[in-house]
This record gives sequence, structure tokens and C-alpha cells, in this order.
Amino acid sequence: MAYIDYYKILGVDKSAKQDDIKKAYRKQARKLHPDLNPDDKEAERKFKELNEANEVLSNPENRAKYDKYGENWKHGEEYEKAQQQQRQYQQQNYGGGGFSGADFGEGEDFSDFFQSMFGGAGGSGGFSKNSRGSSSGKFKGQDVHAELNLNLKDAAQTHPQTFEINGKKVRITIPAGVYDGQQIKLKGHGSPGFNGGPNGDLYITFNIPVDPDFERIGDDLKTKVSIDLYTALLGGDVKVNTLAGSVNLKVKPETQNGTTVRLKGKGFPVYKKEGQSGDLFVTYEVKLPTDLTDKQKELFEQLKNS
Repeated sequence: MAYIDYYKILGVDKSAKQDDIKKAYRKQARKLHPDLNPDDKEAERKFKELNEANEVLSNPENRAKYDKYGENWKHGEEYEKAQQQQRQYQQQNYGGGGFSGADFGEGEDFSDFFQSMFGGAGGSGGFSKNSRGSSSGKFKGQDVHAELNLNLKDAAQTHPQTFEINGKKVRITIPAGVYDGQQIKLKGHGSPGFNGGPNGDLYITFNIPVDPDFERIGDDLKTKVSIDLYTALLGGDVKVNTLAGSVNLKVKPETQNGTTVRLKGKGFPVYKKEGQSGDLFVTYEVKLPTDLTDKQKELFEQLKNS
């Protein structure tokens, strides 16, 4: 993978807090999302880079590795394990002498290690031999990060999802109530281990774009519904869409524009709490009549002067 400055991609400083990284990602994701840029290859490329940067920097552990090892951050764990093995070897055979810091007793630093182990220069997937002996550690495979796009209605339902990772089909059940940016871990579904070591893990981050009908705030939802002037004045019924279908709502007489009513339990399902949901808040937007007839205008004049 070519080196990419993830901080530059997100437009934040290296000292940025996790909340700043999250806000920067969401702001740019809304602009670059494929649904808003159909057939735009450049926007698609930037969106992929943005997701890649967010996957690394939004995870404090991965971010620390990236800050330390740069483009080789994914192999930082292998390097540290190999370093520990060499230290143990030195202690067992030479009383701990001749080894310190990031050196491998031969002046080799971690960038040389990555080149020899993963860059094709004699790398064998384990720790290289030297004239003093050999070490062949078992290293855990790389973790794999993936994005899974869900619309709001899908995220509100428990449902199975099947996708392919490393040539193998993985089937998971997504619980109702997942939120945008939430990450789950599937142990052992990452890249194969080195020298018989355990497989890496698979991290899936859910991406839920802004919904055109509902605004999600935690487990609550907000929506707007238009009513005509006559219903607002005299009262009546109005059909309101929810995630589970439409319901009829009674409008009280003399309802003011901007009035908000709450539908208890009609919001978003609470994550991993069966049968629990937030509330739906419905705001009325009173639509004024247009193209009035002379008779209608006369009636309104009478009301005005009464």
C-alpha cells in the first residue's frame, strides 16, 4: 500500500483529538459520498482514501502505530515481537549484552526490518537468521479493515449480511440499532498469520449516510410533515411515515406552524436491547394555500375584519 498522509487526507493536525478526527471525517464523507457524486471517479478515489484514513486514525491503537511506524504501521506488531525475541535471544546467549533500543545487534533499525521482512529482500515471513543463531517466531496476521454501507432503514433492522474477505465468504448478523461510525471485530477473519501464527482480525465500520426523511439523534428520530391551513385551523388527520410504516396522526384544531408532537416508541431501535426504541418527533409545517379564487379571498377578508 502506497504511503498516504492520513492527517492531510482528513485535513487535521497530528495533534488533533479523536472528536476532531470524527467530525472531519463526517464532514468530508458527506461531500464525497458516491451517492452524491455518481460516476465521479476522482470523488470515488478520494472517498476510499478518506475511509482508509478514518479507519486508522479513529482507532487509538492503530493511530499510535501509524504515528510510530508511518507507512509500515500494519507491521508494527510483528516488528515489536521480533524485537522482543531478539532481546530474549541475546539475554539467553550473551547475558543481555550488545542489544539496546531499536537495534538488532547489527545496527539494523525497524525500517530495515520491514524492508527485509515484507519488501521482498530475503523476507521469509519470520525473523531472519544471522551468524549467531536463528529465530523463527510465529506472528499474528494483519488485521483487515472494511467499510459496510447501510441506509437508515437497514440499520434499524436485525438482518444477515454476507461479503467476501480474502477469498472467503463471511456471514454476519447485524443487530438493529447500529450507529454511524460504529466498529465491530470478527476475531480470526483477517489476513493469515506468519509461520503458523494466528490469523489477524476483521474490523468492520458501519457507514450510515444522512437520510432524506429522518434525522437521527441517538435513539430518537425527527421528521417533518406538511399540513394544509384548513387542517391546522380546524383539526383533522394526517398520515406520518415511520421506519415501520405509516400511521395516522390526529391534528388538534388551531395547531401552530412549527408545532412538534412526540410519538413514543416510534424512533430508532436501541442497540442490542430487544423491543426498545427511541421516540419519533414530528414537526408540523403549515402550507399556505395558493391560487385563491375571488370568493376565497373574500372569505379571508371577512375573517380578517371580523
